[in-house]
Amino acid sequence: MTTHYKVMPGPEHFLPPAAASMGNSLPDPGQGHIHGSIVPEEQAMEEAARQFLSAKVPTIFPGPLVLWAWNEKAAKKATAVRHLFETIKDSVASTQTPMLIPMPDYRPKYPKINPEIEINPNHPNLTIWHNKIDACMFVGVHCHQANLSLKIIRGGTNCYTVAMCAQAGHEDAMLSFRDATADKILRLADWVKKLKGSVEPPK
Repeated sequence: MTTHYKVMPGPEHFLPPAAASMGNSLPDPGQGHIHGSIVPEEQAMEEAARQFLSAKVPTIFPGPLVLWAWNEKAAKKATAVRHLFETIKDSVASTQTPMLIPMPDYRPKYPKINPEIEINPNHPNLTIWHNKIDACMFVGVHCHQANLSLKIIRGGTNCYTVAMCAQAGHEDAMLSFRDATADKILRLADWVKKLKGSVEPPK
């Protein structure tokens, strides 16, 4: 009998396995994945919106690929990310605290970072612990850095991770999209708006 490895919120343990090494595969175009299972992209959109709306501190972590306007496509994605954040802010209860925390670069920052204003892929748990983040989305982060962050987060925190990937997706996230465009980010914002008021806020 084959068992399916579920990518779930942690803390899992000190060194969680790479989901790919456990047999999890990436979605095809038009698909996403939730907890390692391949699903239609719209189902993943709805679930991501529900996670944002039910979190105490729903947070977006934009990386260098959208933070720096190095081409027109990046600038459009950045505008879409901002729209998604504003939509989340407008759609949650007053007891929830949406955040937008950048990952401006990938250099390790020792002896410490300022977790109130940045996240770093080498120790993302510090930002998540400090701000008590329980659901987050990575967007515009290079794949190898996103994978590093996602494993650390799964190993040491209970944060629900969403990855909006411009390539093939991230099997180490709890929920992942592939082929991210500005339009896809705006579609996620539409799902948040559509579900506003229908998802019970956290206690």
